[in-house]
Amino acid sequence: AQSLSQDQERPEVIAKLKTSEINDAFDLTGEQQRYIFRALTANEVNLRKHVNGKDASNPEVAANKKKYDDALSQAMKKTLTPEQFAQWQKM
Repeated sequence: AQSLSQDQERPEVIAKLKTSEINDAFDLTGEQQRYIFRALTANEVNLRKHVNGKDASNPEVAANKKKYDDALSQAMKKTLTPEQFAQWQKM
């Protein structure tokens, strides 16, 4: 049971779940799903490495979070249609 919970916390697993949620909401193409999965995986890895578990009031941590959130937002903007992107921002 221990390894199962650890697997569910892996960046790829979290990205796959989030991609699935976005796909259910927007009916993505296969290409959109691949790009979004990659963007979410990279975002999750960066947040874990530079943000999660660190002091959120630290300016460097806050700057890193903003940087990775902005990078994810840019990837989504390039991948999704304008209508899908507007809906994603509300999620």
